[in-house]
This record gives sequence, structure tokens and C-alpha cells, in this order.
Amino acid sequence: MKQKLYILVFLFGWMLFPKITYAQVDFNSKPNDDLGQVNDKFQELFYEALKQKAMANYDRSVDALLKCIDINDKVAVLYFELGKNYNILKNFGAAERAFKTAVKIKPDNPWYLQALYVFYKEQNEFDKAIKILRQLIRYRPDYKEDLAELYVQIKKYKQALKILDELDSEYGISKSRDVLRNGIYKVTGRKKDQIQNLKSRVDNNPEKESNYIALIFRYSENNDKEKAFETAKKLLSINPESQIVHLALYKFYLDDNNTEKAIESMKIVLKSTQIKPEAKLKVLSDFISFVHANPQYEDDLLEVTALVGDSNNSKTLIELAQYYLKRNQKEKALKYYEEALVLESNNFRILRNVLLLYMELEQYDLALNKSTKALEKYPSQPIFYLINAVTLNRLNKPQKAIEILESGLDFIIDDTKMEADFYNQLSKAHYLLNNTDKAKTFSDKAKQLQSSN
Repeated sequence: MKQKLYILVFLFGWMLFPKITYAQVDFNSKPNDDLGQVNDKFQELFYEALKQKAMANYDRSVDALLKCIDINDKVAVLYFELGKNYNILKNFGAAERAFKTAVKIKPDNPWYLQALYVFYKEQNEFDKAIKILRQLIRYRPDYKEDLAELYVQIKKYKQALKILDELDSEYGISKSRDVLRNGIYKVTGRKKDQIQNLKSRVDNNPEKESNYIALIFRYSENNDKEKAFETAKKLLSINPESQIVHLALYKFYLDDNNTEKAIESMKIVLKSTQIKPEAKLKVLSDFISFVHANPQYEDDLLEVTALVGDSNNSKTLIELAQYYLKRNQKEKALKYYEEALVLESNNFRILRNVLLLYMELEQYDLALNKSTKALEKYPSQPIFYLINAVTLNRLNKPQKAIEILESGLDFIIDDTKMEADFYNQLSKAHYLLNNTDKAKTFSDKAKQLQSSN
């Protein structure tokens, strides 16, 4: 019977322990607790307590545990289970007392220490949590990072940084610790310390690319472009094959009027398989702006767009489309918009731009087909009725154009320009049908709306 209870203590404790503890406790090991020599009544009550807790009957579980305590009040696991029940029932005072009693009886049991630590942390009682965490670290050193986080919570930044330095020295750099460290530097304004920390990393590990990148970023953030540029060039000299460094170099070269090197760096970034699409998009946007102001370098842009245009990144394609649209190269703009639409078939703006370009390029059959499908998808968007009707007029199908325009008028709300465009198309449709009186009526309505703007 006792062996059965021992197994139950382990299984129910595993299933019902707060989720926050899963990453911290080794649940493959049994809790270091012994019920001791207990009678059958005690065993039955304890079994009942675990069963009721598993059924979410926490009040009944508490009653059974309290009856166990009446029989033997020296069993730590009773208070451990009692604390968890009280915590779920939001009886926080009783939960704290129960967890503390479990720790008092078994001060070297990390399960009980962790339960009390988690309780204090959830209650935002950080000073108490820190006190317990210091004890817990003796058993679980990986909790030191939690301790640094708690020091940040109570604004003891010096102690937090000291712990982070110790952890970095012992285990190496960690992304999560860097996030915490940078948060401390930001809130305290200790920019010099932040720079010094990054310089030390570069000095201690001169082959690691990410250390240089972090230092370049911080120098740039502090508007120290000269040192940022020097650091970037240093990285390039140490690692000539680096691609990421060119994310910084192209900007510095542009500021330095070193156009050829700037273009070379931008090409490396845009052709890179290591750099994320979001970063490439920013570089492409800068490249496009540069070429717009310096059109003599358009061939260089064309060289890289042949590659990025094949990427599965709609934002990149839209950037290219907008560039060519500004340069009145509508065929090229349409090409990239169409490719973007394949990737984002439900993007209203891309679809609208494609249809408008079909109209401007007199691709009426395509415009009619796609605008008809657009009306099925967006039946309340007047712009698609207008495009469809304009196309029908151009294809000499005025009667159908009139039907479409009359249907679309109902969806125009507070847009006199759009309404005037509808009346102009109605006028053209009736003119094509030789209904000159109606054509004039609609033309007059359009003029009246236009003059009121």
C-alpha cells in the first residue's frame, strides 16, 4: 500500500505542478520525501487528497490533507500539496504558510524551495523570491539567470549585471542574457559600459563575427559613425568573406561618397543567402532611392533585381514595382506587381494596381477578366465596378457597362470624384448606344460634381 502511495505522490505531483517549473525541475527523479510509518487511515486520506485534486475538487483535497495533518503533522509533502491547492483556490496567505512549512520540515528539498519561489514570484514579492532563490541556486545553478531578472525587477541593476557577467564568463554569451543586459543599459543610460562590454567581447574573441556586428550597431545607435565604420572595416579585414558586415558598410560608403564600394556592398547583401529578407528589403529600398537620384547606376539595380525578383518576398517585388512606376516604366512595374499578386492573391492594393496598369497599357481583355473576378471577391468595392465598366466601354460593350455602373453606384460613399467618374462612364456608354440625351444628362452630372470639389 505504501509503495502505491509513493508512486501516486510522484505521478500526481508531476501532472499538477505549475507549468512554470517544468524547465527547472528534473521530473525524471522522485521527490526526496518519505511518508514515514503511517497507518492505513492516513494512506487512504492521502490517496483521496491526490484523487480529488486530479479531479479539480481542490476544497475536498484540502479537507483530506488537513485530516492527514491531524494524524501526522511532520510530513512535508502534505504541506507541499496543501500549498498548491490553496494557491489554485487563491487563498494565498494559507498557500504561503503551507509552502513555508514544507520547506521548514525539509529545507534541503529543491521541489519545496521551488514551489515557494514560484509562489512569491507570481505574487510579485520579489524580495522574498530572491531570498528563496539564493537557497535554490545551491541545488540548481541554472537559476542564477532568474536571480538576475529579479534584481532587475527591484531595480538593483549593479547586482544583476554582476550575475550576468559571472554567467557569461562561465557559460559563454547567451541571447536571453544579452536581452536582459541591454535592457539594463537602456534604462540606466550606461552606454559607455555597454560599449566597453562589447569591445571586450571583440578583444576576447576576435574571430566571432556577431561581436563586431553588435558593436557596430551600438556605435551607430550612439551616432558614433566613425567608430562604427572603423569596426566594420576591421571585421572585413579579419573576415573578407563576411556578408553581414556589408549591411553596415554600404551605408558608410554612401555617406562617404564612395559610390562604387557602396554599390558593391549592396549587391553582396542582396545576393546573400545568409541575410534575412527583411534586412535585404531595407537595403533594396535604399538602393532604389539611390538609383532614382542617380539613374546612371540603373544597370547595377537591374543586375540585382534579376535575383531578388525571383525571391518569394512580396514586399521586395512591390518596392521594385513602385520604383518602375515612378520612372513611368509601366510594363516593368506591372511585371513585379503581377509577381507580388501571385504571392498575395488577397491583397486589395496590389490587385487594384495591376488592374489600373492593365487599363493604362490597353490590355483590356486581361483587365476585363481579372476585374470580373475581383467583383466576385470584393462585391462592395466601387473601384472594381469602374474598372470593369471602363474596360467594357473600350471593348464596345456599352450595355453591359451601364449595368455594371448602375450596380456599383450604390457602393459609393462620400467620394464625389469616384461618383463623377461613374457618371462620365455612363455618359460614354449611352453615347456609344446613340442615347445622346442620356449621355448629356450624365455628363452634366459629372461636371457638376467636379465643379463642387
